[in-house]
Amino acid sequence: MVVNKQNWIKKTQSVTLANMYEWSDLEVRPGFSLAIEIGDAGVRRIEFGNRGVESHSSTLMREALRQLRLFFAGELHKFDLPLEIVGTDFQKRVWSALLTIPYGETRSYSQMAAQIGAPRAVRAVGAANGRNPIPIIVPCHRVIGASGNLVGFGGGLEWKRLLLGLEATYVERSRQATA
Repeated sequence: MVVNKQNWIKKTQSVTLANMYEWSDLEVRPGFSLAIEIGDAGVRRIEFGNRGVESHSSTLMREALRQLRLFFAGELHKFDLPLEIVGTDFQKRVWSALLTIPYGETRSYSQMAAQIGAPRAVRAVGAANGRNPIPIIVPCHRVIGASGNLVGFGGGLEWKRLLLGLEATYVERSRQATA
């Protein structure tokens, strides 16, 4: 018996993908919603906007939603979730470096390029940052232009301002509470 591998792979992938991934929406503020995708190995994607789905069947989805709610309430500064990141080796280096930027702080694209050992790859770092499939958890919003200006963000500059403003507010409250 001869099996057409290409058709079999397509059919298998479509069936498997339908069973492996779970999506759920989360409204974080009026007019600001996220769609979260969970796979078997972890959080796969966060998109800005919603998909009109409310699925909380997996423990991992419930935990991702819980941690995102805590983050937007200013009660969580670092996520503790498994991630299922798909990208090139270079992109993964950039995304790993993003995870080192502390809550409430920013870095420039050139600082990120230097951090990964590729100081001349500023534009490539910017491109990888823009392709980050898991924004917020992998905090690409914390990368700004060398001049200090907010530049480019997958969710738009309104989202970037919201996220950086949120972090600055809670960092300031934390400082005041300990003073």
